[in-house]
Amino acid sequence: MSVALAGVLALVLPVDDARAGVSGSVALTSDYIFRGISQNNQEPALQAGVEYAADSGFYVGSWGSNVSWLSDTVVPDDDISNSVELDFYGGYRGKFNDTVGFDVGALYYWYPGDYPSGFNSPDTGEIYLGITAGVFAAKYFYSVTDLFGYADSDGSGYLDASVNWEFVPTWTLNAHAGKQWIENNEDFEYTDWKLGVTKSFDGGFAIALAYTDTDAEEAFYTNAHDNFLGDDTVVLTLTKTF
Repeated sequence: MSVALAGVLALVLPVDDARAGVSGSVALTSDYIFRGISQNNQEPALQAGVEYAADSGFYVGSWGSNVSWLSDTVVPDDDISNSVELDFYGGYRGKFNDTVGFDVGALYYWYPGDYPSGFNSPDTGEIYLGITAGVFAAKYFYSVTDLFGYADSDGSGYLDASVNWEFVPTWTLNAHAGKQWIENNEDFEYTDWKLGVTKSFDGGFAIALAYTDTDAEEAFYTNAHDNFLGDDTVVLTLTKTF
């Protein structure tokens, strides 16, 4: 999912912010950045998600965005018709004490469409475990299938560490560092990072500005349009939560 605020709300929601009932978000972002990599050829994306959380701590949800990274692997892209990512997740959030919380669950990324014969499915399942302590959060994702189409890559992992600090009311500093490990595909492994700020408004609106970058190898993350998807970029995101 995305560096965009909608993705953060859907998948890295701190346990202190969890609430019973239905919640959701709609976002427009200048680029869908997932783990430091552009998912739509550095073009804007429209994203939306919805979640149901029970008083007990259990939750389920779904989230979606337009994408083009699969069809952008070849030009022309007639053999790959995918243009959307749909995610489904569920888990349990709880607290060890008043300060430290945890989040454990499973997540499935679905990329519906038509693919050529022999194409390794990009659909991916992961399980995750997260810990929150005040403004700090960390989450580890472990793939139980091949990871996003990489051959023989089940068992891959991603570590996400973040700080979200409301330094003055309605203004939050967002910092993130992540590391992607890919089983049997070490050349594609990389580190990513982000630094940004979010301004929230009445009515559930927020605007976020973030700088992201990676140390991904350009040769492995440049698509058929000759765009390096792991390049540094500035992302602007407008979100409405409800």
